[in-house]
Amino acid sequence: MKKLYTFGKYLRRKFHTTVYKVPISIPGFTCPNIDGTSARGGCVFCENESFSPNLKEKEKIKLNLYSKENPLLDKQLKSLEWQFENTIPFLKKRFGAKKFIVYFQSFTNTYAPFDTLKALYEKALSFDNVIGISVGTRTDSITDETLSYLANLSKKTEVWIEYGIQTSNDETYKRINRGHDFSNVVDIITKTKQLNLNVCGHLIYGLPGESRKDWEKTFNDTMKLGIDSIKFHPMYVTKNTLLAKDYEEGRFIPISEKDYIDILVWSIKNLPDNIIIQRMTAGIENLLAPKWCRDKSSQMSHIIKALKSNKIKI
Repeated sequence: MKKLYTFGKYLRRKFHTTVYKVPISIPGFTCPNIDGTSARGGCVFCENESFSPNLKEKEKIKLNLYSKENPLLDKQLKSLEWQFENTIPFLKKRFGAKKFIVYFQSFTNTYAPFDTLKALYEKALSFDNVIGISVGTRTDSITDETLSYLANLSKKTEVWIEYGIQTSNDETYKRINRGHDFSNVVDIITKTKQLNLNVCGHLIYGLPGESRKDWEKTFNDTMKLGIDSIKFHPMYVTKNTLLAKDYEEGRFIPISEKDYIDILVWSIKNLPDNIIIQRMTAGIENLLAPKWCRDKSSQMSHIIKALKSNKIKI
């Protein structure tokens, strides 16, 4: 019988206590396909504020890899500290968390000047009971300097880089306005693993124009990259996105819960035993469709039932 190897199990085995991730959103951060560097308008499904529950206000100034100065740094450091201090009481009370990983979640968290990134990462690691950081980013938005720095940092603390792979289909990348192709994903993840950094890959099942065949190919292509951990997401539609317009005009039909659970179970059955599962589905605010994505607890109940029926031990 196959057993789920979850991130919680990995952390408990390594640190011998309960460790939780603290999601952080940094004001002034953006993405290269929002600011026009790679594309304009962002990915068709993206409304980043949906992933930024701790971000109190939008910032007019936006940074990128080439910004020569950062007038927001002091504000960013204070925001980071405020978000951390206001999240950990809930994690302690609800889950009994004792140690924490600061998760730079929203936007592209390597898409800023190196000095800014270094200051933010080191500030996060200075907080009490923090044992590491996890950095969400894109494969077209990280420099060799940042990778080298994170590799050195990982020798003394827990460091994860989370890359949004989403698909391995180049036509889909064009369709969703991603701004890069799969060869970029392969090149950067290969380079990241050569530096012995922990990599978590994000996959989305149900992207516009894709079928079960595409999802299986994306999974198989991703397994060849040597990633350490994976997050699975269904493609849902949030308000105020380009995909919302396609959905409302009948050009996009969201993945059904049955199809999603079927491909998820297939993926987990074929997942190498050493790869950690960080996420199996997602709940989201500001949801437009599909309705089944609204209730995460209901999703998890159905997923667990399907896993058990396939002889996968939770």
